[in-house]
Amino acid sequence: MAVPAYITLRQFLLKEEKEDPSLPKLTAPMEDIVQATRKISYLIDRGALGGTLGSADTDNVQGEIQKKLDVISNEVMLESLEWSGHWAGIASEEVEDAVPIPAGYERGHYLCLFDPLDGSSNIDINGSVGTIFSILPCPQGVTEPRNHDFLQPGIKQLAAGFALYGPSTMLVLTIGRGVNGFTLDKSSGEYLLTHPAIRVPADTRNFTINMSNQRYWTEPMRRYIDECMQGTESPRGIHFNMRWVGSMVADVYRVLCNGGIFMYPWESKDPEKPGKLRLLYEASPMSFIVEQAGGASSTGTERVMEIQPANLHQRCPVILGSKNEVERVVSYHLERDQ
Repeated sequence: MAVPAYITLRQFLLKEEKEDPSLPKLTAPMEDIVQATRKISYLIDRGALGGTLGSADTDNVQGEIQKKLDVISNEVMLESLEWSGHWAGIASEEVEDAVPIPAGYERGHYLCLFDPLDGSSNIDINGSVGTIFSILPCPQGVTEPRNHDFLQPGIKQLAAGFALYGPSTMLVLTIGRGVNGFTLDKSSGEYLLTHPAIRVPADTRNFTINMSNQRYWTEPMRRYIDECMQGTESPRGIHFNMRWVGSMVADVYRVLCNGGIFMYPWESKDPEKPGKLRLLYEASPMSFIVEQAGGASSTGTERVMEIQPANLHQRCPVILGSKNEVERVVSYHLERDQ
């Protein structure tokens, strides 16, 4: 059997830029992200042998206890991006304020926001985790970006993606022309295009949610989940399967591959908190990816991609995936509000 000829991520981006000259030139900036994800992948592969498992005994800006690999992955991302000359500014989920480019180094035209290690609670059990990133334009005339320069709605994103560190390391990317998946060939260090033109089926029988929080949901969310749980005995007469990894990158990747609906709704157990997931580091980039793959994304009452951020670490509810199921959940919210 002949071995298929795969193109590299770099070749793919150069080809896209040639076909559409209006696209931003992201080939070189993406190499910074690629370099970081390769290193993080290696550290995760080492596991206990690398001495990186367990708690760092520190809290991040969100007040959450950090794993050692949370801290290390953040450092790897910053080191890869700070010095390259491709970025005007950087923001990390693990750091309170935007990170300035060191003095004396060239600055580029783009802003990068990232969650260095999504799902890190899975690290010590050898579960799948990932890195999420979003690329925004630096506002014209700004040479020293501050926090407010990053506060752009998702529709302003130039690119978004995530690396999934699972049985194989994958990078899923959109530059606004669909969604493509690349598998890391560890023998060459190249990401190769293995999953072109990913599409999310409009219909699904799979849902992803943390059922332990059911008692804290609003009526529209309980209504939808009750229908899923009742299966063929519900008014819809459809049997659903529930899947939950607890790592957004892994759960959303399943949605991209097989269809499904991923939900992290508002919960009354902490009513002052607008949601669990961070808008700029998780919700917005993942929504861009899912929409580019033909899916939909909403908070239940508004499109995630159109939310105007008020601060770097803003949270929001997230309901994304197969279009028809997302629209059904939104319709239940509308019925309640009316």
